[in-house]
Amino acid sequence: MRDFICDKIKQIKPSGIRRLFDIANEIPDVISLGVGEPDFDTPWHIREEGIYSLQKGRTFYTSNSGLPELREEIANYMLRKYGLVYDPKHEIILTVGGSEAIDIAFRATLNPGDEVVYPEPGYVSYEPCIRLADGVPVPIELSAETEFRLQPEQLEAAITPKTKALLISYPNNPTGAIMERADLEKLVPVILKHDLLVISDEIYSELCYKERHVSIASLPGMHERTVVINGFSKSFAMTGWRLGWACAPAPIMEYMLKIHQFGIMSAPTMSQYAAISALRNGDKDTEMMTESYNQRRRFLMEAFAEMNLPCFEPYGAFYVFPDISEFGMGSDEFCEKLLKSENVAVVPGSAFGKSGDKHVRISYCYSVEELKEAMTRIARFVDKLRSEEKDKAKER
Repeated sequence: MRDFICDKIKQIKPSGIRRLFDIANEIPDVISLGVGEPDFDTPWHIREEGIYSLQKGRTFYTSNSGLPELREEIANYMLRKYGLVYDPKHEIILTVGGSEAIDIAFRATLNPGDEVVYPEPGYVSYEPCIRLADGVPVPIELSAETEFRLQPEQLEAAITPKTKALLISYPNNPTGAIMERADLEKLVPVILKHDLLVISDEIYSELCYKERHVSIASLPGMHERTVVINGFSKSFAMTGWRLGWACAPAPIMEYMLKIHQFGIMSAPTMSQYAAISALRNGDKDTEMMTESYNQRRRFLMEAFAEMNLPCFEPYGAFYVFPDISEFGMGSDEFCEKLLKSENVAVVPGSAFGKSGDKHVRISYCYSVEELKEAMTRIARFVDKLRSEEKDKAKER
């Protein structure tokens, strides 16, 4: 039957996250710190609006781009949050999660052989989406020494005559890194010099703990060459509602919409009505969740410091990315041993690219009680590895 399968699909590897968690699901008493999903229920006023839409029989297709009133609210949101002006009729589209927006952005802009440069470690879907659009992924390896922030000289070195686009994602999954305004401003001359399209995945934009998020599209010369992707999953705890959005210049959005029309038709109607309430009335909910995540973030940083495990301080998203290189093993091996020894599941850094292999990703979308117990177990595991290494050293 494999003869019927597309060669391009055969070459794409399964998600590096899933294998370990398939194993974890079969083990009792596992503490799983792997899922990048808010542990909060969707705020009630948002759920209520979704329920009301069903009660009113609003169960039909919306326009392909999405409800006009929701696109208006997104335009208002982008203006008040990031100073960005978008035409809700021609420059905004509602998608099935941010993931669909990423997919159609690539498919609308890439020709076979076009290169897309992007920071690595990065979200697991980026490379496959680029390949599915017949593009060529070109990762730029980042490190904790620069807080996983993309440097202009790294971007310049990665560009070739075939480079068409830069994909950036800050706050970042898996590292929790951010790019501040000054960092983004340094990239702009390189982008303009090489006439690059920018696809900016800003799904974690509201989860910042140092300063307010700055969208690269708000910088001079960038609005007209940037596709901004965002959504409701992370900021409003609406993962299962499957609703994202994209903002882009009208000439690009025209073709993103064409793909969306034929592949999806329209995003879920109930979710769109609920999202109107999220944007109109959800700021306090987001602030509450962000403060809770920040408390957990600080707790984890203190825990890693106590166990003397290096971890640069992340200021965005809800992940930490500690360095496990001292143990002389790859992240897959480390995670498997941790799972078998202490019943704690975390994500191998290798799932996010080669440069992530000396790290593991830990999500703190869990209760403080779970995090405390998990850190106790991880500390015990780290002590065990260090003791074993000392014993080996004595034998040598």
